[in-house]
Amino acid sequence: MSKTFLIDTSRCTACRGCQLACKEWHGLPANKTLQWGSHQNPPDLNPNNYKLVRFHDYMDATGTIRWNFFPDQCRHCEVPPCKEVGDVYLDGAILKDEKTGAVLYTEKTKQFTAEQAKEVQEACPYNIPRRNDQTGLLSKCTMCFDRITNGLPPSCVRACPTGTMNFGERADMLKLAEERLALLKKKWPKASLGDPEDVNVIYLMTDTPDTYHEYAVAEAKQASPMTKKQLFAKLASPIKAMKA
Repeated sequence: MSKTFLIDTSRCTACRGCQLACKEWHGLPANKTLQWGSHQNPPDLNPNNYKLVRFHDYMDATGTIRWNFFPDQCRHCEVPPCKEVGDVYLDGAILKDEKTGAVLYTEKTKQFTAEQAKEVQEACPYNIPRRNDQTGLLSKCTMCFDRITNGLPPSCVRACPTGTMNFGERADMLKLAEERLALLKKKWPKASLGDPEDVNVIYLMTDTPDTYHEYAVAEAKQASPMTKKQLFAKLASPIKAMKA
């Protein structure tokens, strides 16, 4: 069974240790940024940041200011729509390792045209992939594939001091997620898991997803009878027919 992250946002203090550990392990260069009215930095994911702790403050119905933190990264979907689209144009540019569940972008993504790369990006319901405009390379979280295949935890999990970041066999993480959810619901009735059946990076949130991030969960089309897995696959279907 594949590997899975459980990201328990109730324990996140926004120390950004995970964000920095990711950047350091992958040898990613620094970004030149400016203060823009938020402690979130940089403002968004980019080719040099595969992980970003998002900050969102708002006033709830009781007049209490809430501050939610969201360590954003690729969800390593069970059925990755980015790969579905990428395969239309170039086999092998985007891979999925069936043993770990990691969705991996290769050097071949440089061969996508700007328009093709945009289609790959837009297929992602979590708005994750980023393109380096100089090289054309598409990039995102790798699940620290080099580490996990050598018996080491992902760098972000290793660096987390609070237990926010958890990683292990999918069955174990799903069990832990349900246990933590049941516990948190006693204090936070709106607590939920983000798309647990469809992704290998599961978020445990104490409030509604929209109070964390616009793309915290996939677009909710619950009115449709199709499952989210079917929805993900369907995102790629209009152009996938071009293969025939």
